[in-house]
Amino acid sequence: MRNKQVFSIFLITLFISLTTVAQQSAFKGRVTDSAGQALKGATITLEPDRHITQTNEQGAFVFPQLYAGSYSIAVSLQGYQLYEGTVEVGEVETPLMKIQLAKAAKELDAVQVTAQALNSSADNLLDAQRGAMPVTVITRQMIDKMGSRRLDEVLKEQTGIAVVNEISGGARATGIQLQGFGSDYVMILIDGQPMTGRNSGNFDLSRISVTNIERIEIIKGASSCLFGSEALGGAINIVTRHGAVQPQAMASLIYGSLNIVDASLEGETPFHHKRGSLNLAANYYRTDGYNTDPNYIARGTTAPPYNDFSVQTRARYQLTPRSTVGMSGRLALRQSFMEKVFGAASGPATGDRQDLTDVNLSAYLNHDYTSGLKSMTRYYFTRYQSEMSVTGLSAASANEGFERFIQSIHRLEQQWAYQLGSAKLTGGLGGASEQMNSTAFNSPGAMYNYFVYLQADWRLTDRTAVVGGVRYDGNNNYGGAINPSLGLQHRLSSKLELKLATGTGFKAPDFKNRYQVFVNPASNYMVIGTEVLKETLDQLQQNNEISEVRQWLLQQVAGKLDAEKSISLNASLTWKPTNQLKWEIGGFYHSLRNQINSIQIATGTGNRLIFTYQNLPSSFNTGLETSFSFNPIYGLEINGGYQWLVAKDRTVKDSIAAGNYPWYKVRNNLTGETFDSQPSDYWGIENRSRHMANLRLFYKWDVPDISFSFRMNYRGKYPFADANNNNFIDRYDQFVEGFFLLNAHIEKRLFKDHLRIKATVDNILDYRNRLIPGQPGRIILLGLSYRLFRD
Repeated sequence: MRNKQVFSIFLITLFISLTTVAQQSAFKGRVTDSAGQALKGATITLEPDRHITQTNEQGAFVFPQLYAGSYSIAVSLQGYQLYEGTVEVGEVETPLMKIQLAKAAKELDAVQVTAQALNSSADNLLDAQRGAMPVTVITRQMIDKMGSRRLDEVLKEQTGIAVVNEISGGARATGIQLQGFGSDYVMILIDGQPMTGRNSGNFDLSRISVTNIERIEIIKGASSCLFGSEALGGAINIVTRHGAVQPQAMASLIYGSLNIVDASLEGETPFHHKRGSLNLAANYYRTDGYNTDPNYIARGTTAPPYNDFSVQTRARYQLTPRSTVGMSGRLALRQSFMEKVFGAASGPATGDRQDLTDVNLSAYLNHDYTSGLKSMTRYYFTRYQSEMSVTGLSAASANEGFERFIQSIHRLEQQWAYQLGSAKLTGGLGGASEQMNSTAFNSPGAMYNYFVYLQADWRLTDRTAVVGGVRYDGNNNYGGAINPSLGLQHRLSSKLELKLATGTGFKAPDFKNRYQVFVNPASNYMVIGTEVLKETLDQLQQNNEISEVRQWLLQQVAGKLDAEKSISLNASLTWKPTNQLKWEIGGFYHSLRNQINSIQIATGTGNRLIFTYQNLPSSFNTGLETSFSFNPIYGLEINGGYQWLVAKDRTVKDSIAAGNYPWYKVRNNLTGETFDSQPSDYWGIENRSRHMANLRLFYKWDVPDISFSFRMNYRGKYPFADANNNNFIDRYDQFVEGFFLLNAHIEKRLFKDHLRIKATVDNILDYRNRLIPGQPGRIILLGLSYRLFRD
């Protein structure tokens, strides 16, 4: 019922938006150089609603239908200075506008102003693409070419990223791994604001539909200077669509394997003579789930069936020529029930149910002062609620089968930006209040964070640009830390560019690490936060629910969890010998102190495993990445990438070298042979592949208007579990062997791009593995979409 009400509100609002009518007229212009020669390919951008077009061979451009009013205009072209001004569009006809572009004094200037003109964000003065850490941008066009439906499907095909399952957290604990960092250390943001709701530290990326996504920014490395303490390993910023060229709407429907249904509605419109714009999107997604382990689970699934509904909106309105107000909102609902029957199909069934509600609201006020100072005030609220219950349990454990978790955050931030000579200064301050309530916590708690930051982006010479920043993050429980970052961009020649970056991060333990008391009776394990560890174990012993406690470890970890700190180093070379070929190679090194890791602290009756958390003094991820893009002929694009990664815990190597128990032995469980261990026997941290690669081919036929993509993704061998119980991964432990995933997508456009018919095949080779519960078999989908707009 709740889903239908939200959906009805969306349809009514969309109808009202599309039936709004105002007087429209054309706006034309011509762009030349200082000598009066026509400039082809110049990009013209009109605000506040981001109309974009390019000049033809005569340097001419036209916006055929604009509402009367005042617009800001920006004209950019490689090698020329950025032109900015204002234009008044009349209700009948606007005189031809003539624009002259001056040659750029520096080649680097031209590259930067063009990127800023095309990639600026309406509700954030901080530009992630100009930060110190390396950034990869996935455009709306790339998402369309891939035929992807959910965010996890897009990201798992990117170099240096793996979508993984945290087995100890259950089948729903699916997250992302970025350059060896687990999901705990990667922040997920929508329009620059952090999202909440994690299972065992993992953010389920399938919660987010690609509907209404304009681009995805992937920031690799410690990004605390930009995004705060959660982004030790990096950040993924999802930028949603904003602005409206004209009233239009789109409806799409996809159906296929596993009874997958993906239905979307989108609409956008300007209003009040182009002073404002409104974007709306709704998505419904369902799947039957799937079973990757039929030999062990006779009936049921390893990945849950679910119904997912989300609606999101984004609006902005220009109050005055210098002031803009905006807001965005998102509501997501998910219901799922996963049944399992172990052994014989007629055996008893157990199942778990989960209901999710996710609300995100934000608002901002942007003002440009006559002095050149830009100001933006932002407020953000999010609330995430999860209710989980386990069915089919004995009466003694039924009371352990329910958990309710509620997390809410209020966040206020003030930003400023100012151009000081050749440097752009961006700074800000703010704070957040976070509340958590859970049946798995002994008591509810609150956490308060406050921050202040400053970033400078300036050019030292014609060839050299520097980005530097510093941020202070404070926490009411763990004090604070200063996190600096520094990036250098140097053009060695017209075809070769060097980039260097370093940054630090700080992350305080969360409530889960400190206060959680969570029981999973279906999987027979328990997790206890360090602050309540001793009292909880004492209570369990009084109830005769403990078989053994590792007392020496208890003394080390009880109430002694420290904040994590990291440092990242990145270096890369970009070579572009022609306009058709671009190649990049780089290396990275991430060092992490006091990494929070789960560890077994006790054994309960009935062989129940009891876990808590401890700090690992020192660990690191290091590796190499390379990527390329090649356009050999018109319409054909080939790109790909490769990552080599080593992720290890230094304390393990030290324990092996010292001959400590149980690290001093390596055992072959198949033969029973036992060997003295050496540091070289240590393979690395679980779930990290040494080798990952991807290759993608995109082709478009203009005459039949058909586009096609074929993508190959390879994930190399990686360790799954310690099979011989010596507390580290060696060659005799359990591994997942390397595998390939092949995906294809084809799309046909009809009726001047109003109608699109598409087909997708994911995992063509039908690869499955019981150790990868988040990887379905072959998926075949058919779909169509219709876009309503003026030709």
